[in-house]
Amino acid sequence: MFRFRFIAVFALVALTTGAAPAPNPNAPGPVKLDAVATDTLRAAIEKDRKDTEDWLKSSPTSYFATVQRRDFGDRNSMIVGSAAGTDVRIDDPQIQPQHVRVTVIGDSFRVESLAPGAWFVAHKDTLTSATLPPSSIGLGRYTVRLSHQRFPALIVFDPKSPRYAEYKGMSWYPVDFAWRFVVPLTPNPRPDTVVIVSTRGNMRHALRVGWFDFKAGGKVNRLEVTRLLEPGVGENDVSVFFTDATTGKESYGVGRYLDPERQRDGRYVLDFNGCYNPACAFSEHYNCPIPTKANRLAVAVRAGEKDPHYLSH
Repeated sequence: MFRFRFIAVFALVALTTGAAPAPNPNAPGPVKLDAVATDTLRAAIEKDRKDTEDWLKSSPTSYFATVQRRDFGDRNSMIVGSAAGTDVRIDDPQIQPQHVRVTVIGDSFRVESLAPGAWFVAHKDTLTSATLPPSSIGLGRYTVRLSHQRFPALIVFDPKSPRYAEYKGMSWYPVDFAWRFVVPLTPNPRPDTVVIVSTRGNMRHALRVGWFDFKAGGKVNRLEVTRLLEPGVGENDVSVFFTDATTGKESYGVGRYLDPERQRDGRYVLDFNGCYNPACAFSEHYNCPIPTKANRLAVAVRAGEKDPHYLSH
């Protein structure tokens, strides 16, 4: 499949460079939890996993609900409608032949109806025109995601998608708090812009904000921390995209993602029990960052989500 043409590429290009400080030899190991905290966290993780499975198998915005994607490419607008020849065709009696025009305006989208009765829903409001941030609109039973990432696209979700029939559950490693850490962020002394390759071949810009050091497998490990420079990403939102010794074997071949949780004291919780697969593990209609060479861990992280084996790679 097209999206996997770039899986073998682990690329990072620094547009400006700065020397990285040496890893902290006194990096923290796993947190120590009492019985109450252990039980509470375990219950929360298991509930989240159950909720994720329920969402995947039935939600109208499940990865399985995606039925098509159209990239804007060199265009700045596309027409959505039921007529043959429209940029995004939705063959449904509730959709007019030419229903709406979607135009990219900077970091936003301008959505305009093109025919009487060709309304759409945004934020629960029924509208005929609106300027919207990256988000979604409702067209009949369908949801159309206004995806930006500086490579704008429209992704169509159908609550009657045939792919729901493929559902066979998800798979996780058993909860193991030997993979839960509370770590400081080692800031990048010269925050630089880097380029991260994504699964559709796009080069996505991110700010390299620093590093997390932690002890696992008898050694100090380091993960690079980035903030994607894209519409909808907050100033304090940071991401960790990584691979490890399980990647392509027990866990998903592209890698996995982890969302650090910032604490009041400025440190971050890195709980690998919560690491997850990108949307590309379930649907070809997404554009997912590929972990860089800098974030290849030598240890086997047997925590978090395993490879669901929905798509071959």
